[in-house]
Amino acid sequence: MPFKGTLPASSCFILPTVTTLQRLLATAASATAALAASLGAWAAQPLLAPAELNALLGKPDVRVIDIRPPQAFAQNRIPGALSAPYGVWRGPASNPGELPDLAKLTAQVQKLGLTPATHAVVVSSGDDATDFGASARVYWTLKVLGLKELSVLNGGVDAWAAAKLPQDTALASVAPSTYVPTVDKSLIATREDVAALQKSGSARLVDARPAAFYTGETRHQASLVPGTLKGAVNLEYTRWFAADSSAMLSADEVKKIAADSPANAAAGSDTVSFCNTGHWAAINWFALSEVAGKPGVKMYPGSMVDWSQSAGAEQAMDNVPGRLGQLVIDFKLWAARTFN
Repeated sequence: MPFKGTLPASSCFILPTVTTLQRLLATAASATAALAASLGAWAAQPLLAPAELNALLGKPDVRVIDIRPPQAFAQNRIPGALSAPYGVWRGPASNPGELPDLAKLTAQVQKLGLTPATHAVVVSSGDDATDFGASARVYWTLKVLGLKELSVLNGGVDAWAAAKLPQDTALASVAPSTYVPTVDKSLIATREDVAALQKSGSARLVDARPAAFYTGETRHQASLVPGTLKGAVNLEYTRWFAADSSAMLSADEVKKIAADSPANAAAGSDTVSFCNTGHWAAINWFALSEVAGKPGVKMYPGSMVDWSQSAGAEQAMDNVPGRLGQLVIDFKLWAARTFN
């Protein structure tokens, strides 16, 4: 029933004026804009120079994850860094590129205190371009686990030391998190996915290995068959680095290389990066997806070691040498294991 009387003088019911409503709306709009700006500013850059990382040290939501061997970590480290050696992010010796069990990865992420709000910066030694692959692979793994605020220290600890930035041996500690990762399958191409993509021709398969692997002149010790995936193109991981440098080129240079490379597939099609064990492939994935901003880039983590162990692998491969050629490769690999 509509109200027909008059409000008592003691009533607190006050109708807002038009001016008051305008002020409330303006305040809400300002708060929304500020929130949007802060969220935008928080988005981490995939590559950080040493000076950029140095400016972040000490912030409570920043984690520096040092993936070097424990012996190197014990000698010197970036202040506040936490140790998480590369090996804990890798699969078994028979298939190193395989993702570890989700429970194992979850325990590692929680131990490092990581949550979706944490900015994780992955740091490797910076010895050479191959070493960059360790950082890129851990970055990819963390992103697969649902984390988004991620960076790599470009040039690793060597670049940090060259910039004469502080190092120490103090042990840092963080409170464990309760974050439970869920796997982002959009970043992963399985063996079955790759086989289906080969048949449909709907993806560009990109081999990150040096030419000798791509052409079938050699193979990884754990691979059973030399050669490459049928229909793959070769984009060696070293393309993203200056000669004798462990630091990736600038974003503008990476974008130009990506646009001019054989990995530049038709718009709308996926790209699958692979190598021997998902190490060099992580560099191509990182350059194409994170730095160049190309959509639809996946990585086949098991790569050629995993593929070669499947039934009928040779039927879906290019550049496979004949039986004599494979025996020569086998002998060379045996000699390397035995005498080196």
